[in-house]
Amino acid sequence: MTTTTPSRGRRRAPSRIERAAGKAAALQKPRVILALLLLLGLTSVMLLDGYLRAEVGGDQRVRDGASSSKVPDKIINGGPIISFRGGQATTTSVPSKTIALTFDDGPNPTYTPQVLKILKKYDVPATFFLVGSMVSRYPGIVNDMVDQGNEVGIHTFTHVDLSYQSDARIRREMTQTQLALAGAAGITTTLFRAPYSSETDAIDNYSWPVYKKLGEEGYTSVFVDTDSDDWKKPGVAKIVKWATPAGTSGAAVLMHDAGGDREQTIKALPEYIEKMRAKGYTFTTISGVIEAQNTNGAPAGGQTGRQPQGAANGRNADGTARLQAAHREATGTTLYEGKALVGAVAVAEYAVPTLSVGLVIVGVAVMGRFGMMLILARRHYRLRNKRRFSWGPTVTRPVTVIVPAYNEKECIANTLESLSKSTHPIEIIVVDDGSSDGTSEISREAARALGMTNVRVIRQENAGKPAALNNGVRNASYDIVIMMDGDTVFEPDAVHQLVQPFADPEVGAVAGNAKVGNRDTVIGAWQHIEYVMGFNLDRRMYDLLRCMPTIPGAIGAFRREAVLQVGGMSEDTLAEDTDITIAMHRAGRRVVYQEHARAWTEAPGSLKQLWSQRYRWSYGTMQALWKHRKCLTDKGPSGRFGRVGMPLVVIFQIITPVFAPLIDVFTAYSMIFIDFRAALYAWLAVLGIQLVCAAYAFKLDKEKYRYLLMLPLQQLAYRQMMYLVLIHSCITALTGGRLRWQKLKRTGEVGTPAGVG
Repeated sequence: MTTTTPSRGRRRAPSRIERAAGKAAALQKPRVILALLLLLGLTSVMLLDGYLRAEVGGDQRVRDGASSSKVPDKIINGGPIISFRGGQATTTSVPSKTIALTFDDGPNPTYTPQVLKILKKYDVPATFFLVGSMVSRYPGIVNDMVDQGNEVGIHTFTHVDLSYQSDARIRREMTQTQLALAGAAGITTTLFRAPYSSETDAIDNYSWPVYKKLGEEGYTSVFVDTDSDDWKKPGVAKIVKWATPAGTSGAAVLMHDAGGDREQTIKALPEYIEKMRAKGYTFTTISGVIEAQNTNGAPAGGQTGRQPQGAANGRNADGTARLQAAHREATGTTLYEGKALVGAVAVAEYAVPTLSVGLVIVGVAVMGRFGMMLILARRHYRLRNKRRFSWGPTVTRPVTVIVPAYNEKECIANTLESLSKSTHPIEIIVVDDGSSDGTSEISREAARALGMTNVRVIRQENAGKPAALNNGVRNASYDIVIMMDGDTVFEPDAVHQLVQPFADPEVGAVAGNAKVGNRDTVIGAWQHIEYVMGFNLDRRMYDLLRCMPTIPGAIGAFRREAVLQVGGMSEDTLAEDTDITIAMHRAGRRVVYQEHARAWTEAPGSLKQLWSQRYRWSYGTMQALWKHRKCLTDKGPSGRFGRVGMPLVVIFQIITPVFAPLIDVFTAYSMIFIDFRAALYAWLAVLGIQLVCAAYAFKLDKEKYRYLLMLPLQQLAYRQMMYLVLIHSCITALTGGRLRWQKLKRTGEVGTPAGVG
């Protein structure tokens, strides 16, 4: 065993690289917080959209036969308009030959504009009782409605029966609708109509306290005298008939401009207006009825015939819209909060459909990828396991194994012990990258104890993993170099299996099969599933497509001349393994996968360490792809990787993982707001497809299926983390942050598996 020791191991000041890493690490927390905020923001947008799309319609009563013993007789037998003054409830009736035309459940983008067009044509005003969620979604329609001189009232925010709601829920329903009106039209209103209400004689002991409480807060509750029952879609003739009051009685008439198919209402409305005018009726608003009573019973609008053009619809003499008596101009905080609500809803209205389309595209792509992986993995397995398959003459010449090590005292002895059992002749170069824990001494002692005379230990000033690997390549004695991590153990025949593809002179690099050793924890099991699927599906697919994106740092082999040809391991990126793999493609070298060369590595044992590792991988991959972007236009093997491998990596290692957690969020959204059973079945179907793919990968690798029990939890938790890691990486890229070789905390628990060797 020989030793080269450029450094005496004395205490030293932090290097420039370490100082840069320290500064970069200090910036991680704000980036993590921003990533979390982005996920929270997207989730909030979807929840807001779902809340806004809560079902509106179904105008049937929620209850029947409830007692009205606590409701005053004057209310039950009074007019359809209930006001509170000085704590006393009073009712107002619509004067004879007067129609207060009212519409519920709007606005609706299809029917409300048609209603407004008809009202404008006939110069008829109306009172619209609006659902706040619809107001926030279609503010322009409400603004046109008010500008045309119509009157608006509150019909709650989500069309809920307030009789059974808490005071807090009632207050929220009213306040949110007022804010929506403020944001849409710059007004608030004093008019209120409860969902599922009808005539005053239907007020019961459940609903009366609600009307009383709201009345004491200044609201006027509005009921109906005549219900068109247009929601039943009985036909135009019946709608007109049912909306017509008896004799010359005045009436508050109910129709609907939303909440379902309102084509019959649209056809009936002109016919109804013409019929009532022919009978000498005048149309007014609810405020018009109240004003009429305040003028000692004079007819609403001041006359019994048709009003002058422009008078009935609430416009001033100069043609500008006047503020209806029930309207209040929104100012200050109310106005700004209303604008913010409408703005947030606009974002949700745009974002959710966009996300839906994106998720459909991603879903199709992911399913296509699963199908392609299964087909190509099976083909790869059959090709490589045929007896006649051979890379060429058996490779028996010695090779160099390079072990970069930085503070690997827990693992380095196990690593050397596994290499001592190699069935292939090797020399071992341990490159100690400025360790402070005695890694060099432990390496020498382990080699002596094992009787290994083929080990060299090289110490260098701390410079990072790429520099350590390059140092090993320069000192290698043989033309094939194998690179592994200091926390990894090889199976006895791993080296022999790994070097056999070099019998083909076109092969410049070989990727081995890395396996998770510490798999008996939840985090370890998640990574175990990922590794098995990645190495037995992804890499088999990439191998057949001849566009292998990464040779794993845990187990990879290279022709020494090829490494030197591309300039060695680069420090330009955090993913030196991906960087040099792409460089090999660009140099015209073939990169293959050897599934029978197995190494066991110690995966991160905590979420913090896993985050750190995956952040480095994802950010480093982005850097490597950007560095080699010119291969998109290259010819030969380089162009093949650029036009086949690079798009696959971008789509399935960057774009898809960003959307992946949204699949779960969208599933929850669908379960809550759309169809619970259908959404659950869809999610289970996707999970089932993933389970099939994972099971096939486990079969190819002869792994135990029991770990697949962790797959559902992995999908729920792991995807969210990968999303945050990728967002973190993107933010780092945008802000120009850098991290160097990061040391994960090791335990040394991974040794050569029992029964191997």
